[in-house]
Amino acid sequence: QVQLVESGGGLVQAGGSLRLSCVASGSITAINVMRWFRQAPGKQREFVASMSSGGVRNYSDSVKGRFTISGENGKNMVYLQMNSLKPDDTAVYYCNADVSSWGAAARAYWGQGTQVTVSS
Repeated sequence: QVQLVESGGGLVQAGGSLRLSCVASGSITAINVMRWFRQAPGKQREFVASMSSGGVRNYSDSVKGRFTISGENGKNMVYLQMNSLKPDDTAVYYCNADVSSWGAAARAYWGQGTQVTVSS
C-alpha cells in the first residue's frame, strides 16, 4: 500500500507565495515521476508540474516562471514553490506519483489534495 499526503495549502493574497509538500510512504521500491495537478471548481483536473527521478522538470505554460518543483528523492518528497500567485491559481492541488512497489507493477497514486485559495 502506498500513500501520498499533501500539505501546505491555505489562503494567500494575490502576489503572495505558498509552498506545498507531498510525501510518499508505504511499500515503495522506486518512484519514477512525481507530479502536481490542480482542479478548480467546475473545471477539469490539469497538469501543473512534474519531476522525474533523473531530475527532469516540466511545467504547464500557466505556471512557468512562477512555480518551481523540487524534491528529495531519498525521502520520497516533492515540493511545489508557488510565487506571484494569482486568483486563477485557486484550486485543490493534488500530488501524483508513478510508484513501483514490492510484488506489484508500477502504477500511479494520488494524494487527497490540499486547497489553495488566492484572494484578489
